[in-house]
Amino acid sequence: MFTGIVKGVAEVVALERKAGLLTVELAFPQDFAEGIEIGASVAVDGCCLTVTRHSAGRAVFDVMQESLARTTLLDLELGGQVNVERAARDGAEIGGHPLSGHIDCTAHIVSIDTPDNNKVMRFQLPAEWARYVFAKGYIAVNGCSLTVSDMDRASGRFSVWFIPETLRATTFDAKQVGEAVNIEIERATQVTVDTIRSYLDERLGPLLPRLEALLGAGALDELAARQLPDPNSPQDKA
Repeated sequence: MFTGIVKGVAEVVALERKAGLLTVELAFPQDFAEGIEIGASVAVDGCCLTVTRHSAGRAVFDVMQESLARTTLLDLELGGQVNVERAARDGAEIGGHPLSGHIDCTAHIVSIDTPDNNKVMRFQLPAEWARYVFAKGYIAVNGCSLTVSDMDRASGRFSVWFIPETLRATTFDAKQVGEAVNIEIERATQVTVDTIRSYLDERLGPLLPRLEALLGAGALDELAARQLPDPNSPQDKA
């Protein structure tokens, strides 16, 4: 498990591409790899990877086809930078929200605004995942626990505000419009939405699509969100 609080930025120092497999070597920031062992889990841009070899300040990971197909790791390049976090230890403070490191999908940056001492990014989600994202709810973007500032259900777009400290500690300050990012949906939200929709489908059957059309796009998902507890304090809030 991870907390969504990025602990540093690592550099890609070696890549080996084979059919269905990518081997990546990362150079970590100072002290990040202290005590790391073979078999340890590290979140790399939010994707849980297993250490296969390590040396002073570095570690090697094998990325399999399923992860390559679902994440941005296939696009890694030598000299590129990624967000990294070690697996949480028992009793660790959850400063963000619990993450599994299992990426659900990728999203694309559609706009970037820079008001004074802030940065605002807007992301485009695949339609099938938009139902799980709500204003003021949690989301993990490239392994960073963030708060959604607003969500447009019809377009599948959401925005996040970044404070200077988050920009300093992560790779987000270098991101550009059009780039892809890894998304992990907050699991409690997904389970709640799916459970309520399943219940309504069981009760209403063929009437459910008509009810959705009558109420408007996303109305049932917003209703499901009312059953969720208010989020605590993830890494950034808007």
